[in-house]
Amino acid sequence: MLPVRLRRAVEGLAVPIRAMLANEYGPSFQPEEIASLTAAFDAALNKLGLVDRQDPVTMTVAKLIIKLAKDGGRDPEKLCDGVLKILGK
Repeated sequence: MLPVRLRRAVEGLAVPIRAMLANEYGPSFQPEEIASLTAAFDAALNKLGLVDRQDPVTMTVAKLIIKLAKDGGRDPEKLCDGVLKILGK
């Protein structure tokens, strides 16, 4: 379960990765790891030129970052680069 202050920060934000982490993967990651994943997500969306957080591609980016993180990655830059490589960008 996420700490109350982190859970409050996540609530109300239309950020797919935060919602996924809070609801599905929260126990798998520590708060500092969630911050790294979120930074990687934001960087990947920026590099892909995605601004609409409701765009289905953003969910794909979020899932890829989580997959890479579950495989052991935690560095935001490497996670971002890994997603871009997978997407062929």
